[in-house]
Order: sequence, then C-alpha cells, then structure tokens
Amino acid sequence: MITQLNPPIPFYVPSMDLEGWAFLVNDYGPESYIYFTLLMDNGEIWTFDNTKVRGCVNKTLGRYEKNRD
Repeated sequence: MITQLNPPIPFYVPSMDLEGWAFLVNDYGPESYIYFTLLMDNGEIWTFDNTKVRGCVNKTLGRYEKNRD
C-alpha cells in the first residue's frame, strides 16, 4: 500500500548525513520493512527502509541533536 504524506515528515539519513522530507510511504505487509520516499535537501529523491532513517531535530518533541547511531 502506498500512502502520500500530507504534510511531509522531516527525516535524517545518517549514511548520507542529509535531511529530507518523506512524502510517500510504501508498506508491503507484515513481513517487510516500511519504505519512505524522501525529497532530500540537495534535491535528490531516494527511497529508504525504516532502518536507514531517523527522526530530525524537533525541539517540540525533545530531540535536540541528530541521532548518529
């Protein structure tokens, strides 16, 4: 199932050290990862599984630094 996110959700991709905005979510079922399609800050569009992305800095939610695991 593909779901369009409106509004998009900000994410951080540690492997690329870039932030981006998720605008699509692909869910292929209970035995599969969830895939996020992101428009990166550098203009590229990439799809990552949920193990490769992290939530961005969000002072409202108490995340003050990027999660760099």
